[in-house]
Amino acid sequence: MSGKRDAAERIHDFLEVDTGLSENNAVLEATRCMECVRPKCTEGCPVNINIPGFIAAVVKKDYAEAAKILKADNMLPAICGRVCPQETQCQGRCVLGKKERPVRIGALERFVADWERKQGIVTPAVGKPTGKRVAVVGSGPAGLTAAAELARYGHSVTLFESLHAPGGVLTYGIPSFRLPKDIVRDEIDQVLKLGVDLKLNHIVGRSVSVDELLAYDAVFLGMGAGLPSFMNIEGEGLNGVYSANEFLTRVNLMHADSFPDYDTPVIKGKKVVVVGGGNVAMDASRVARRMGAEVKLVYRRRMEDLPARQDEIKNAAEEGVEFICCANPTKILGEVTVSGIECVKMDMGKPDESNRPIPTPMTGPDSTFTLEADVVIEAIGQSPNPLLLSLMPDLERGRHGTVFVNSSGMTSILHVFAGGDIATGAATVIEAMGTAKKAAAAMNEYLTKISE
Repeated sequence: MSGKRDAAERIHDFLEVDTGLSENNAVLEATRCMECVRPKCTEGCPVNINIPGFIAAVVKKDYAEAAKILKADNMLPAICGRVCPQETQCQGRCVLGKKERPVRIGALERFVADWERKQGIVTPAVGKPTGKRVAVVGSGPAGLTAAAELARYGHSVTLFESLHAPGGVLTYGIPSFRLPKDIVRDEIDQVLKLGVDLKLNHIVGRSVSVDELLAYDAVFLGMGAGLPSFMNIEGEGLNGVYSANEFLTRVNLMHADSFPDYDTPVIKGKKVVVVGGGNVAMDASRVARRMGAEVKLVYRRRMEDLPARQDEIKNAAEEGVEFICCANPTKILGEVTVSGIECVKMDMGKPDESNRPIPTPMTGPDSTFTLEADVVIEAIGQSPNPLLLSLMPDLERGRHGTVFVNSSGMTSILHVFAGGDIATGAATVIEAMGTAKKAAAAMNEYLTKISE
């Protein structure tokens, strides 16, 4: 089966940890598929890939056909095969999982996508030009998916990206050891080959006005959730306090992950405390370890309640991240720069709606403790950046600053749609893609109607 590189080796570089399936193991794994008449795995996939279909092609060693089936519903299979939480989605629905191990759908998806990359990527056909112009704002997972779907319908798509490289969280957030950048670039190039016109360094409201944007026949907003959340505790203004978003983006932009080619010792020799328990917290912790830091991760619930993927938790532990659970920071210590962080122990109460215990601070003389720290990284969530949305006051807002959308993804402005984190709040890559794909279908229906 697929394996991973030894922790003692991988902790010193940013090369991919998971080594993937060999061809023989991929075919063996594919033969385990039961070919269900009503495949629950497909129902569990946010973009509804024909999972039994592509796996059947793998069994026959017809990898080109498997890739074709995959890309009929997902233009980013090499990305999704690596970062999707398959264990709670497609694999979580596999009937084999009731009595034994489910089929490793994600690993098979990655195998097929990687095979095609080596053999030569085949770009799917696009529909006959419709003459309709569509603007897509944001080139993260949601924006790329919407752009690809709309181009395949035959619409003329312009993709606006505020930064100097496309990809959003795929490029600036997820570390290379989980998602290599060359894979991201190759799959973005595949989307562009559908005829999508990419405009980099274009900020809506400056490089392109809102009026220009709204002049398109339809608009898709997919800017993600780039505004980090903070704990609002004393000391958050000290030097050395980062959001996980900022920390991970700095590492990518400053090429700190490219040592020894770039000598960018961001936090070498530092004592780092990461606050949070999701996948982003694991990413920040594992990046800091590779930067030469001693890392402690503070989480307010129990180890078994960590919301991150189990594989990522295990990888972090193997790489030397120390987990301090049932604790929550109350104060960041220091005068100008961080010197430590004060925490309170948490008591586990009754379960909440997610069936995790509700944590409450303990009291008493032994209820608090202090950790030494030079850097504190907060990974406790994010929300949509309000800057662009403030330029479009007619957009109705939902909870937590998100854009309100109806069941089809349309906003309160008739021809403006939205998907991904800006509409749902922070979610996974594949969930963002799923909402974008649904919105693109609704946009196509809308554009077809106004053409009649």
